[in-house]
Amino acid sequence: MLNTYHIEPHDLVNIIFRLCLALLSGAIIGLEREIQQKPAGLRTHMLVSFGAAIFTLIPLQITTSETISEVLSRVIQGIATGVGFLGAGEIVSQSSQGSNRVEIRGLTSAAAIWVSAALGIVAGCGLWQLSLIGGIITFAILNFFKRLENSH
Repeated sequence: MLNTYHIEPHDLVNIIFRLCLALLSGAIIGLEREIQQKPAGLRTHMLVSFGAAIFTLIPLQITTSETISEVLSRVIQGIATGVGFLGAGEIVSQSSQGSNRVEIRGLTSAAAIWVSAALGIVAGCGLWQLSLIGGIITFAILNFFKRLENSH
């Protein structure tokens, strides 16, 4: 089976394209979060997406075609776990302000960070259509449903 995700380390144009796509996808989400004045804004989402793309590109450049799906699966699992800690930190930092009672806040920001990581993985794999469509749909969800929630 032909591995279409593999990328040669010297293919700088493709590497730069994938990394810039990850930055763009993260920026789409981060811009909305920045407009809403959330703690995790433009730079955070861009860095999460960019970092996920870099981690994804590593096995795509150094792994043989027989093992690439296994290695890539482990990398994606690691990214999801690591980003989960970022999201948890967002929720805890939001909840601890003010009183001692349990308060759940920041779930949408945590979810947006998680989606940014997923879009970075997709960009790292070179799936540019999925990355852009995912970023635009996420932006629309964050805007449209916020207005819908506020109207009720």
